[in-house]
Amino acid sequence: MSRVRHRDERDTTDGPAPIVLVTGVGRTVGIGAAIAVRLAADGWDVATTHWTPYDDRMPWQRQDDGPARVAAAVRDRGSRVLTVPADLEDPAAPAALLDTVEAGLGPVTALVMCHCESVDSGLLDTTVESFDRHYAVNVRASWLLVREYATRWRGAAGRGRVVALTSDHVVGNLPYGATKGALDRMVIAAARELAHLRVSANVVNPGPVDTGWMGPELAARVREQTPLGRGGTPQDTAALVSFLCSPEGGWVNGQLLNADGGLHVG
Repeated sequence: MSRVRHRDERDTTDGPAPIVLVTGVGRTVGIGAAIAVRLAADGWDVATTHWTPYDDRMPWQRQDDGPARVAAAVRDRGSRVLTVPADLEDPAAPAALLDTVEAGLGPVTALVMCHCESVDSGLLDTTVESFDRHYAVNVRASWLLVREYATRWRGAAGRGRVVALTSDHVVGNLPYGATKGALDRMVIAAARELAHLRVSANVVNPGPVDTGWMGPELAARVREQTPLGRGGTPQDTAALVSFLCSPEGGWVNGQLLNADGGLHVG
């Protein structure tokens, strides 16, 4: 299958494909998987991370072959792929991950962070252990990934990208919501702090996307409350991330973008 490379349409010299690292790609139905496949279709070589033990704490079933199936879909689009298990609760994991990706594919052009810890609990029943794990994965690991990415950046001015996925779900989900808020601030700050690298940094809020966690009643309520009359899909989010990572998306910087069909309005 042929692939379309943005580079070939705009640059005067042909070079290697740009490389994207997409974290949190453990299941074929996830947003991270859709982003990885879409960027492969755009001409990116793709590295992905996963941590299957996380799925054991979630209501959906673990998908042991998920990373391999996503990798196969990336290859079907003509791209190189590297699949790396990474326990992002470990503070040493981000540096080790970037080392592995650079050795296997090359230097990273875009960092797309889809990983998260998300175990429901509220103000009164969240444990310290859960609270600390959420901060370790959602905030500390994301900061360390951005720092590693930035300190290793050697690419062309204006070509680097940092994109993170966020959420405004806070009620009954205290540690997740609190850490997503911290993630937002950190990534938006990067739009200024990485100015010397000419790297853009943005946050995307896809709203509620059913990747296996919605029951029928919630899915129906989301459709009813969304002005466009349907729920979001992983491909909807992937389309926006594709634009942000493209040359045309380079002028968008320091933004928190809602891509939820208008659900947030009102």
